[in-house]
Amino acid sequence: MAANIDWNNIGFGYRKTNANVRCSFDGKEWSPLTITEDEYIHMHMSTMCLHYGIEAFEGLKAFRGVDGKVRLFRVEENARRLQASARKLCMTPLPEDIFIEACIKLVKLNIEFVPPYESGASLYIRPFIYGAQVALGVHTCPETEFIAFCSPVGPYFKGGMQLIKVVIDRIQDRAAPRGTGDIKAGGNYASSLLSGEKASKLGYANVMYLDAAQHKYIEECGAANFFGIKNGTYVTPQSPSILPSITNKSLRTLAEDMGMKVEQRPIPVDELKTFEEAGACGTAAVISPIGSIFDIDTEEYIEYGKEVGPVCLKLYNALRDIQYGRTEDIHGWCTIVE
Repeated sequence: MAANIDWNNIGFGYRKTNANVRCSFDGKEWSPLTITEDEYIHMHMSTMCLHYGIEAFEGLKAFRGVDGKVRLFRVEENARRLQASARKLCMTPLPEDIFIEACIKLVKLNIEFVPPYESGASLYIRPFIYGAQVALGVHTCPETEFIAFCSPVGPYFKGGMQLIKVVIDRIQDRAAPRGTGDIKAGGNYASSLLSGEKASKLGYANVMYLDAAQHKYIEECGAANFFGIKNGTYVTPQSPSILPSITNKSLRTLAEDMGMKVEQRPIPVDELKTFEEAGACGTAAVISPIGSIFDIDTEEYIEYGKEVGPVCLKLYNALRDIQYGRTEDIHGWCTIVE
């Protein structure tokens, strides 16, 4: 099947692969991992996840390196973040070792779908967990299902990094203070569709969300973390409503490796105009450099330049070099799948 794929034109979407990996929690213990070719989930119409949003997911990638080896990037971090999501949604967290075993097994089963190095593509892995109990009424869900599947995906920016336009629109808040904004729950993404669709119709790639309490501080940029660069410093927002991005965490470390200062703190909207460069970061694109930001309410327009900034480009290349085995993995972020 993989032999028929045009690796240079696969885009970002779902493609059937050989198998997925599953296990379940019955209220007492986790079952052994099972392998299936079945692409469907068979559930009762009263399964709790369908009615009460008891669901969380992760996203990570496997890369075929310049040396031919396949690398999983920071799988342990994804395991821990899914545990945090499960705890906040009152599901039993999947043990870290089972999560890692499932992802490694998944990649091995679908190794032919890890794109060749030259394509710049990767194997996207989607592990998720959901409340599987059949019930009515809002309460904790003791029965849980875990599934991990994968699909080959193309590079986010075909032909190289491109600047994106972002809009600040206060019509909708991404997450409530002390809510679920700091976990990767599916409902967080559903709640962003209205403002995201409006931004798209206006010609913008992402919505810059502000804090829900005061609409004064930067939170996230679409489904990605935000960062700004100025005076040799990497600045990124700090808020209990922000998802802790693994990509952002990695970029902060790389920035320090390059001799930059790193600040994780509240960023007022007014500070946006002081940055030399800005970007959104996440698993899909690594870095989406921001070319401009438009504030609908104030009609203020901020421009960061017509080309990708040198710091964004340097950070992007540094992370990609690790993922593709082009440089030494001094932080031990990659797991070799053999």
